[in-house]
Amino acid sequence: MSLFAGASLALDICSHPGVMGGMCIRCGQKVENESGVAFGYIHKNLRLADDEIARLRDKDLKNLLRHKKLYLVLDLDHTLLNSARLADISAEELYLKDQREVLPDALRSNLFKLDWIHMMTKLRPFVHTFLKEASSLFEMYIYTMGERPYALEMASLLDPGGIYFHSRVIAQGDCTQRHQKGLDVVVGQESAVLILDDTEAVWGKHKENLILMERYHFFTSSCRQFGLKCKSLSATKSDENEAEGALASVLKVLQQIHSLFFDPERRDNIMERDVRQVLKQVRKEILKGCKIVFTRVFPTQFQAENHHLWKLAEQLGATCSTEVDQSVTHVVSMDAGTDKSRWAVKEKKFLVHPRWIEAANYLWRKPLEENFLVSS
Repeated sequence: MSLFAGASLALDICSHPGVMGGMCIRCGQKVENESGVAFGYIHKNLRLADDEIARLRDKDLKNLLRHKKLYLVLDLDHTLLNSARLADISAEELYLKDQREVLPDALRSNLFKLDWIHMMTKLRPFVHTFLKEASSLFEMYIYTMGERPYALEMASLLDPGGIYFHSRVIAQGDCTQRHQKGLDVVVGQESAVLILDDTEAVWGKHKENLILMERYHFFTSSCRQFGLKCKSLSATKSDENEAEGALASVLKVLQQIHSLFFDPERRDNIMERDVRQVLKQVRKEILKGCKIVFTRVFPTQFQAENHHLWKLAEQLGATCSTEVDQSVTHVVSMDAGTDKSRWAVKEKKFLVHPRWIEAANYLWRKPLEENFLVSS
């Protein structure tokens, strides 16, 4: 058999691990049927076969764990920043456009008027410290439902030196499913990925990886978009607290999860560890020791155990019950006049609004009960 015949045989049996511009990235042959997943954000027209993705993920994970790092996927809007179209800036926010020299330093340095895309963007307080600290523990991705030009513009505001994200900016056009974000376009093993996002619904397949963020509403149009009647931060000329805001709180949680994942006392194989289990474990500590009874919270005839607040309380480590007894610590109610609410007051148990449970979920700690009292 000639040398050329052997070469052509090698070409014929190439598994075509990836395709770029219709050509195999290994053997150079033209590939008609392109299967696998597109990774256009890494390189234009790049598509990788499932086997190759699995191989790359395995290799990448080994390398990352050697450097004691995990993956962190970050949403943009309402998580790291808030943007508004210039046309939607309200009358009481016009000072942001016209009087930049009278704005306080903290606001001026994190507020950007981007005329070329007709937007104004405000970075969330603490975001630069957050990214710097998180980058020592995680390889970070941006993942947004926004268009690519917008995503790249935001990435350059957050990471002007290009040190945190490099090419790892995933936009709407990279999603493989409409209106859904998926980890199929992230070159990271699902067992080592944490996600920060303000919208749970877009992560249908990856809720176990998700840390839900409290939404950042700086602009009035952002409040309107979500049907909120309250005044925006810009309208009240205030902002989130740097030290106690959502990003500072979640950074502590990320550090705790990272520390538990890489705990030197653990004797199991590091490649088989799963960050989702650690996340579940940390979440269960938040309301540990609380026994909760609900009253006038669920619709009548509704199976209490199936309500999202009941499930959420259990995920946070609380025990839920339908009946009161002395072991109950909290009665969660919308109405101070129900029998169970009155029992709570008489027995000196905590009587709190359902928002207390939601706040615990966002704050990653048990909130002060007196901030969630039920009005008569």
